[in-house]
Amino acid sequence: MRKLKTTLILITLLLSISAYSQSKKEYKLVWKDNFSGKTIDTTAWTHEEAKPGWVNNEKQRYTNGENAVQKGGKLILTAQHENNEYTSSRLITRNKRIFTHGFFEIKAKLPAGKGTWPALWMLGNNIDQVGWPASGELDIMEHVGRDPGVVFSSIHNASGYGATPYGGKVIIERPYDKYHIYAMEWTPHYITFFVDGRQIYHYKPELKTPENWPFDKPAYFIFNIAIGGNLGGEIDNSIFPTTMIIDWVKVYQRSEY
Repeated sequence: MRKLKTTLILITLLLSISAYSQSKKEYKLVWKDNFSGKTIDTTAWTHEEAKPGWVNNEKQRYTNGENAVQKGGKLILTAQHENNEYTSSRLITRNKRIFTHGFFEIKAKLPAGKGTWPALWMLGNNIDQVGWPASGELDIMEHVGRDPGVVFSSIHNASGYGATPYGGKVIIERPYDKYHIYAMEWTPHYITFFVDGRQIYHYKPELKTPENWPFDKPAYFIFNIAIGGNLGGEIDNSIFPTTMIIDWVKVYQRSEY
């Protein structure tokens, strides 16, 4: 029985990876950042500054570039604890690289340690006009250091947000030791999240409404490391500095998009 169960799990995993590869074939690359230059591309990225407590009771101050560097073909975001202050980085593509629908991939290695809350995600570019969660939020990858082997993806909208019912998770052993590919297929009809080609959540409302589907308008990327807060929780100060390293980000779209 145990052998049969293992076999079924392997078959399911292989089918999921096959479906991922097949879906991706329908798209063409429209934008990528390999982080190969000496400096962060400011035509694509902006350092979003913010004070502690700005959102979610988080403890960090987001700096204007001091905690982000492009080096060796990688984007390196660093969370620090110095002089009784937590600092970190939050990079966004708002009003610069915005996309409606597509296939999105990010290859990254996560920070380690209790109190970290890294995320690779997207927000509706109209957030100033409609607010959150009406803007829609697409969490391609979230992780909290107090639960080191779990990575999750989720959706927030007016019909479900905060402790949203729309999401899934996957077990990854030590995601801070190796790179993994976090991906999302976002179409006019459904949204699916993947880790290393394995599907972890599929969202397809039976009846789309403005509340459950604000996802036909442009969204922008956010890469950040939050510290503490509602989800990050208690902080272990011995972990600092800790880094999230992004190898590349790629966006593919179909011709009809």
